[in-house]
Amino acid sequence: MEYKDYYQIMGLAKNASKKEIKRAYKKLARKYHPDVSKEKNAEDKFKELGEAYEVLKDPEKRAAYDQLGKKWKSKQGFTPPPGWDAGFEFSGGNFTGGNASEFSDFFESLFGRQFQTDKMGGHYGHQFYAQSNDRHAKIMIDLEEAYKGTTRTISLKMPKLDQLGHLINKLHTLNVKIPKGVKAGQRIRLAGQGGSNLNNGKQGDLYLEIEFNKHPYFQVSERDIYVDLPVTPWEVALGSTISVPTLGGKVELKIPAESQAGKKLRLKGRGLPDSPAGDQYVILKLVIPPAKTAEDELLYEKMSQTMAFNPRTHMGV
Repeated sequence: MEYKDYYQIMGLAKNASKKEIKRAYKKLARKYHPDVSKEKNAEDKFKELGEAYEVLKDPEKRAAYDQLGKKWKSKQGFTPPPGWDAGFEFSGGNFTGGNASEFSDFFESLFGRQFQTDKMGGHYGHQFYAQSNDRHAKIMIDLEEAYKGTTRTISLKMPKLDQLGHLINKLHTLNVKIPKGVKAGQRIRLAGQGGSNLNNGKQGDLYLEIEFNKHPYFQVSERDIYVDLPVTPWEVALGSTISVPTLGGKVELKIPAESQAGKKLRLKGRGLPDSPAGDQYVILKLVIPPAKTAEDELLYEKMSQTMAFNPRTHMGV
């Protein structure tokens, strides 16, 4: 999948105003409309133009896209990075251009989720949020914060247009209690922190979706934690008891003798808290010490002569 530069497609500067975006779309739509255009690949260009306009005309989509665009160039190989849209407060996208599936995989990978049915029976789109005034945002937290629970001050960007139609980000700062044991993808509801209804003044709710920052050595699946643990040949061959990091601190783990690289050992209840708590799985990763000195080389030579071990015998070589 390639990164799409929507500004380039529409021939716009990145600080283009709402009027400039609308004017460029009308001009190019006339040029590439399949019913009248004689341009080569007019239909494909018209679809691409419609997709670019769908994003750039919407302050919320545009703000998140602009943040993403700081790291990518047109036609560069692209996969959405984790949390690319974190820190923005959305009302739901206001999608009005038909079906999201009509657009490219690039668009779908970024904004397609907004048009799926939500767990509450609502819709991540204009109709649901226009009625309820609820808003949503994604926030990034550390695994340690999910394990212990905490209270954090967060600042969300609320994309708006100024009086000249240029995109600005207004900050919404609030204190958030992160519950102990929260999972990735779980939503925290903040009552009365959403948008207001202009008709009756009723305030909607704000839903914060949790996503985890990348950890230097832990991985997470639901409530279970995984860690690749470096071990020496003698620790797995002879068996040993070694210290292992967990979210709750160091614990001692017994490695059975004659263990092999890749063996998975379980630390019950050492994952994210719940009833019951998740587990931590330790995967043994064999690390071979380098032969840095003449004495090291002699030791390896002695091992090769004494042990006469061939790990490839099952392959007939």
